[in-house]
Amino acid sequence: MTERRVVITGLGAVTPLGNDVGKTWRGLCEGRSGIGRITLFNAGSFPTRIAGEIKGLDPSAWASEDPHFGKLGRSSLFALEAAEEAFKDSGIDSKKTDPRRVGIYMGAGDGGFDFGEYASIISGAMCKEDSSVDTWNYFRQSAERMSPQALTEQEPSQVIRHLAHYFDAQGFTSNCLTACAASSQAIGEATETIRGGHAEVMISGGSHSMIHPLGVAGFNLLTALSTQNDTPERASKPFDKNRDGFVLSEGAGIVILEEFEHAKKRGARIYAEVAGYGGTADAFRLTDPHPDGRGAIRAMRLALEDARLEPGKLDYINAHGTSTQLNDQIETQAVKEVFGEKAARIPMSSVKSMLGHMIAAAGVVEIIASVLTIRDGLIPPTINYETPDENCDLDYVPNHARQQKVDTVLSNSFGFGGQNIALVVRRFA
Repeated sequence: MTERRVVITGLGAVTPLGNDVGKTWRGLCEGRSGIGRITLFNAGSFPTRIAGEIKGLDPSAWASEDPHFGKLGRSSLFALEAAEEAFKDSGIDSKKTDPRRVGIYMGAGDGGFDFGEYASIISGAMCKEDSSVDTWNYFRQSAERMSPQALTEQEPSQVIRHLAHYFDAQGFTSNCLTACAASSQAIGEATETIRGGHAEVMISGGSHSMIHPLGVAGFNLLTALSTQNDTPERASKPFDKNRDGFVLSEGAGIVILEEFEHAKKRGARIYAEVAGYGGTADAFRLTDPHPDGRGAIRAMRLALEDARLEPGKLDYINAHGTSTQLNDQIETQAVKEVFGEKAARIPMSSVKSMLGHMIAAAGVVEIIASVLTIRDGLIPPTINYETPDENCDLDYVPNHARQQKVDTVLSNSFGFGGQNIALVVRRFA
């Protein structure tokens, strides 16, 4: 049986640097930060008061176009915007494509949580003398005040329902939520769906919004977030000795994956090929990677093996690079274990230094950056790199983009809970 190759023909993104791929890529190449003070709620009492927010999108525009969309949650809104850009970018003619062979695989997180409304309802239902919730009153107020769609928008699966409706995608559809590895895993699984002959086109990526009081409070309690509130644009500093946590962000990224012969037949422009996919679990702790980096090491080796790529032939690593002490040290250690003495000669940068951590959407935006690195021969930098760390001693492309021909990229995504995904994309030949 002839091997079915999977290529990328469309890109779409909504990020803290801009609401499309062009603005995002320019920001990354210029080394600009998309981080600022939180405006979505009053974070004045929180240890962390900064994040990477999306601005300038109007959800009512989608509702006016199609009543199906109603009151969109932020995750759904970001996903629709990014997917529309990616689909247009791909040039696919939906009238000439069998909708039963178009599928969706997303790594979408929750994105419609109305904390203020919930807090108001619970506060109004705290009627008993012992301060317990009057559940009868809580339900009555909820029924009167909560919108059914607002409730369903909290579900990650709502994103794929919207995408299937809008694009009439009738093929295999799924959503995985494996924390920070979600959208990279979605791309890997979408690739396998096409390789296995179950689809010709897959809409894949991720979207997420956790910039609300529960999301920020939760990560603060885990001591995972940076508290450098006075200098938001300098707070995310992967691999720097003085890093003190990641910066929470939101947004979405979508790639259109196609079986090569399908893309070739319609004369599609091909950005790159998805050549390798590796996935593992640490089976260790919720928040900490395994100290030996065993899951990350195996995921990278599996991806290289799948791509039939010798470690010495790799041109660039798009790092997970969160800006936490443990992640950056262990990712560095894992890369050195996989690539040996060659590790020091492979450029490795983290775009989270500019974008912050988009959680479920992080991996796909990093794949988009990897694809554009191949296209333009320009490696985005790790900004805010000022003080070297003896435990992080690789080439992190500090502070300025680097002009260099790149044919092969390894992109890492390591999630809370120990999920590890590595993807290899390469120049299509």
